[in-house]
Amino acid sequence: MATGQIFSKTTQALFYNYKQLPIQRMLDFDFLCGRETPSVAGIINPGSDGFQKLFFGQEEIAIPVHPTIEAACNAHPTADVFINFASFRSAAASSMSALKQPTLRVVAIIAEGVPESDAKQLISYARANNKVIIGPATVGGVQAGAFKIGDTAGTIDNIIQCKLYRPGSVGFVSKSGGMSNELYNTIARVTDGIYEGIAIGGDVFPGSTLSDHILRFNNIPQVKMMVVLGELGGSDEYSLVEALKQGKVQKPVVAWVSGTCARLFKSEVQFGHAGAKSGGELESAQAKNQALRDAGAVVPTSFEALESVIKETFEKLVEEGNIPPVPEVTPPLIPEDLNTAIKSGKVRAPTHIISTISDDRGEEPCYAGVPMSTIIERGYGVGDVISLLWFKRSLPRYCTQFIEICVMLCADHGPCVSGAHNSIVTARAGKDLVSSLVSGLLTIGPRFGGAIDDAARYFKDAYDRGLTPYEFVEGMKKKGIRVPGIGHRIKSRDNRDKRVQLLQKYAHAHFPSVKYMEYAVQVETYTLSKANNLVMNVDGAIGSLFLDLLSGSGMFSKQETDEIIEIGYLNGLFVLARSIGLIGHTFDQKRLKQPLYRHPWEDVLYTK
Repeated sequence: MATGQIFSKTTQALFYNYKQLPIQRMLDFDFLCGRETPSVAGIINPGSDGFQKLFFGQEEIAIPVHPTIEAACNAHPTADVFINFASFRSAAASSMSALKQPTLRVVAIIAEGVPESDAKQLISYARANNKVIIGPATVGGVQAGAFKIGDTAGTIDNIIQCKLYRPGSVGFVSKSGGMSNELYNTIARVTDGIYEGIAIGGDVFPGSTLSDHILRFNNIPQVKMMVVLGELGGSDEYSLVEALKQGKVQKPVVAWVSGTCARLFKSEVQFGHAGAKSGGELESAQAKNQALRDAGAVVPTSFEALESVIKETFEKLVEEGNIPPVPEVTPPLIPEDLNTAIKSGKVRAPTHIISTISDDRGEEPCYAGVPMSTIIERGYGVGDVISLLWFKRSLPRYCTQFIEICVMLCADHGPCVSGAHNSIVTARAGKDLVSSLVSGLLTIGPRFGGAIDDAARYFKDAYDRGLTPYEFVEGMKKKGIRVPGIGHRIKSRDNRDKRVQLLQKYAHAHFPSVKYMEYAVQVETYTLSKANNLVMNVDGAIGSLFLDLLSGSGMFSKQETDEIIEIGYLNGLFVLARSIGLIGHTFDQKRLKQPLYRHPWEDVLYTK
């Protein structure tokens, strides 16, 4: 066991099993104390590496993350404290691994419930190799103005109230982490504060004992007096009794053993800690307090009197000139996290994203205000989900069914169209699904599946302005613009697109009005008089029928209809639908294990 100071203002630690809040509290304490470098050198997250972003005062810093203890020790050879936040299941193995690292001197084990047999092995190895264990079942420890472990001393407000941002003259050791916080406060009220405080943990077999740390404090010149808080159960306090009797401790020791109320119970009582259970008279709080008093420690008559006894002991040392005045310093202000400041109403900050279509903050996600459970319970289909997420309202069933028909009819059009061809070539090049899908989607445009919006836009404008099919077509011709939604490379007057016929049939049967579709048919009649292949294609059919859906449903204003067409909703329908087919072609090529595609040179016209 170390014989003197184990922490300093340059101490750095490795933190095992990443926990954001305890690490940030350590860094905030560092800043409060005026440290030049953060006390956390690295983080060990088994199987992970990279960096974690945290704050050191106002500055955001990146702390390295390592996959193993060995890697962290190699990367940070000056870090000599290991803070283990592993669960009780893995705490022993990771702690033993840390103890075996030559660069690590102190291991703090936070977990409760570490098996006693494992704890004994850790203690034996540590003592044989001059290592220090704090814990198991500990909150850690603190050297005021220099270094603290994890959540020791609690919040920044408590740390400031306890004056832990600068060193005092009192060494403190306790079994209890919670009572340590209480005593830090008590000691700060009646003395110049803590120099170092340790919570050894409440398990039956702590890695270091009360007397281990009292003997250390005795060798630290800055520590002028010691305060010990024990508890009933076990015999740890008796090792301190022996040290006092043997004269190994020359500085005043104020001690109290909690648990005197145990005698009021008729049966044996197990208090909060695993070790806080009296196994006989010698393990009672009364017996321990008396033994400490007989050995020379200053022991009050009750816990309530502990504060006054600490005060009297400290003032006596001051009067004797053993404790020089500690200069008070004003600690720097810790910047408040934005989220905390917003919650407390101190600041307001603009949001970065606006969303009106979905909300995942409650118990279940909602689409346009409709809970997911409602969507399932009411048997909504894909068309209903599209109506909620795209149009932000529940459309009538004939509308959502029309959307689903559009998706089904546009899902694929064979392997020869340009989008499918591109996805096939990409898949055969060994690329992944997303790359193959995007390759096909990027082909969508004015010449391939991307004319639905334009068809709707031009048909609507012409109909609303009262243009005859002749005026509309010839006007477009003069502008040098092809009529979107009209014309097909394969289909003709005598070989109509079956998809167009199916859409028109559905609309006639279910739509309250098909005025835009009928106008598109009149335009088709005129264009067929010019050429046999100038038939309405699926883009024209969907574009004109969507105009009828938007106007005939009575759920959209003229402004909303214009906006839907302008934004590109209708092309979005083709993109969504065709993604199904492009994914299918990708899977098909991979399933068939097709080799890299090379276009045959016979199909290329080589010319000067």
